[in-house]
Amino acid sequence: MADHSGRCPAGRGDEFGPAPAERQYAEDFNRVFTDLLPRLHHAAATLTGSPLAAGDVVHDAYLRIARRPERFLGHPQPYAYVFTTMTNILRDQWRRERRRVPLPEVPEQAEPAEAGRSAPDPQSGGLAELQARWEVVRLLGFLTAKQARAVVLVDLDGYSVDEAADLLGLHRSTLAVTRRRAHRRLRAVLEQERRRGS
Repeated sequence: MADHSGRCPAGRGDEFGPAPAERQYAEDFNRVFTDLLPRLHHAAATLTGSPLAAGDVVHDAYLRIARRPERFLGHPQPYAYVFTTMTNILRDQWRRERRRVPLPEVPEQAEPAEAGRSAPDPQSGGLAELQARWEVVRLLGFLTAKQARAVVLVDLDGYSVDEAADLLGLHRSTLAVTRRRAHRRLRAVLEQERRRGS
């Protein structure tokens, strides 16, 4: 109980709010996570095909990891830890969406431009890029989470196999085998779809 001066008796002030160790974990966690934000947003945008959706994925990963910040801070590769969390979140979303709702149809090509106005260039972030991103998201949904991580880091983000293995804390040969299996799976899916369409 506070005395008439409004101060708490000695030894009682620490009972309110998180313990000092927890506060330090939270401060360190926020600092390290904030430093990683540009890379995380880039990776999430590559995975989702949308900067807006990327922000949601990064935020969801933040909330999930913030429950146990000591695991994140104790990990030798914090970026890999968050990246794995994001791909797991997206993998769950892809599975739910694949069961419930088909991917949206790609919009038809816009009508020719009116006189005096130029049509948007599809190669400069227009229809072609949107269609390619939808296709990437769709195909990644056929892979396991480990396979998707390998493909995103090496084939989409441009990391070498050695760099990607280091980021994920894996042996080089393990990542290379996972990536080869992912490629085989994607080729099989595309071949099966080609046969159905022919």
